Amino acid sequence: MLGLKTKKIQQRLFFWFCFILSEFRKTNGRENGPDVVKVVVFEGEDVILPCSVNNKENIESKLFDWRKDGQKEVFRYDGGLHDNNGLSGQDEQFKGRVSLFKEQLKFGNASIIIRNTEVTDSGDYTCDFPLLQPTQKFYIKLIVDRVFKNQSGQIPGAPPEPLITVLKITEQGVVLQCVVQWAFPEPTLQWRNSDGHILPAEKTQVSKRGGRYDVILQTTVTKTPTNCFTCEVRQEEIGHIVHRNITLPEKLFESCHSAGLFLGGLLAGVLILAVVGTVVLLVGRNYITIAWKNGSQQQGTDSSNTAAEPLRSGVEMT
Repeated sequence: MLGLKTKKIQQRLFFWFCFILSEFRKTNGRENGPDVVKVVVFEGEDVILPCSVNNKENIESKLFDWRKDGQKEVFRYDGGLHDNNGLSGQDEQFKGRVSLFKEQLKFGNASIIIRNTEVTDSGDYTCDFPLLQPTQKFYIKLIVDRVFKNQSGQIPGAPPEPLITVLKITEQGVVLQCVVQWAFPEPTLQWRNSDGHILPAEKTQVSKRGGRYDVILQTTVTKTPTNCFTCEVRQEEIGHIVHRNITLPEKLFESCHSAGLFLGGLLAGVLILAVVGTVVLLVGRNYITIAWKNGSQQQGTDSSNTAAEPLRSGVEMT
């Protein structure tokens, strides 16, 4: 009895799984046009592009044609002959890299495998049975994600690890400089902390010589739990990535604090001197003004006395 109930539960779960999968495929088809199967792999991996006729009939004697972006012939099969055993017309991009599952043809399976995928393999693929009644055509979207790796020494223009220097110590923190030389194509530089977060940086300095790029990026860092910082160099076009780490000693950040205190003390000292100088200047000016006024009054009194004496004498002489 318990086994019967378990079986019913399993049947219901299977029914709902099929229903959800069916709805997903319908939604996926509406978003991408006809029912499109999306396949995502990393560069260098092998990938299977699925294709099976609806009634699972034997297709060993049938014709089917795989194409990319509606033009490039990926793989063609015609009654036992195919691109790997006599047929011509396969695009150079796929020669020697594509095969089918011969033992699966009797079950209507026309899937192919592409080996050692490249980013340029990304695109829209079709699996077409033009002579079936009715005709059947299947759509697959392949996305090959680039794998970034250190390719210095393998690809011309892919630079080695960058040069990192401690440029200076300021009140705001330690200024780090990352330098890349003789790179092509132009690389992108980023500073990151030990958590992988991108750090704010100055404007990238780029110069070009001999068709190659020299790039400099500076950032100001403050104390962290690890004091470890990374300069990352990336070249999207060739899938090149390289980085270098630097771990700063605690003393450098203590120097930042000392520099801040020194600057603060210096500014305070300058301010005090300025205030004292202003006061002295004002007092000096007032003293000079008072002395000048007193001198003028004294001089005026002496002149009056001198002028009165001859008048009195004259009177006396008369």
